[in-house]
Amino acid sequence: MRVGVKSGAPVAQITLNNPPRNVIDIPMMEELAAALAEIDTHPEISTILFRGEGNCFSAGVDVRAHTPDKVTPMLEKFHTVIRALVATKKVTIAVVHGQCLGGGAELAMMCDVVITADDATWGFPEITLGCYPPVAATALSALIGQKRAADLVLTGTTILGTEASEIGLATRAVAQDQVESTVAETLDRLQKLSPAALAITKKASYAWDSIHFDKGLARAEKIYLEELMKTEDAEEGIRAFLEKRNPEWKGR
Repeated sequence: MRVGVKSGAPVAQITLNNPPRNVIDIPMMEELAAALAEIDTHPEISTILFRGEGNCFSAGVDVRAHTPDKVTPMLEKFHTVIRALVATKKVTIAVVHGQCLGGGAELAMMCDVVITADDATWGFPEITLGCYPPVAATALSALIGQKRAADLVLTGTTILGTEASEIGLATRAVAQDQVESTVAETLDRLQKLSPAALAITKKASYAWDSIHFDKGLARAEKIYLEELMKTEDAEEGIRAFLEKRNPEWKGR
């Protein structure tokens, strides 16, 4: 199992567990989708907590799943998870430490509350592989502004948890030894509230954004599959990563 689930009113915990870097491969995507669907059937649960096992949250989606023969089902399965995360009426909390990159950062950024260690590493490095992150391309600018989003997505640069919090990518950044107490304080506040009221309030709060996100993600996915994945550079970027060498870009 690549996903651990602990469920009990009013909190369910989902743990990404694919050592050593909790890479999100296709089996994990399927388990995440199933876990979210199951949790959604329990009205007594108000909150879903996302964690990464071991030394990091997640280094992102498995690069091997970006090859031409796998990329279409991979995107469909990963975006099924993201859409379920957007659609759930549960309050979602990401607890981030270590690396939080690519698809891992996309998963975390779509949560309602993000508590990050101040020394965690955030970023969207897909451009270094000749690709782009469709979820971030769709939703990141709404969180942190167009210029900051463009900087992160177009350059693939990484930032620390402190900056992630300062620009609005995370809710709060605290020292690693304060993460658990901060999470506990947040859960304590939520546990005193009505699960029904939280669910309806979340639905109302995201009603407008979710409409645009769904259309935007569909468009970003279409461009990814029909344009990006037909370029020589996209194939070269993935191949170079798997062969552990620098890519040789052709510009086409």
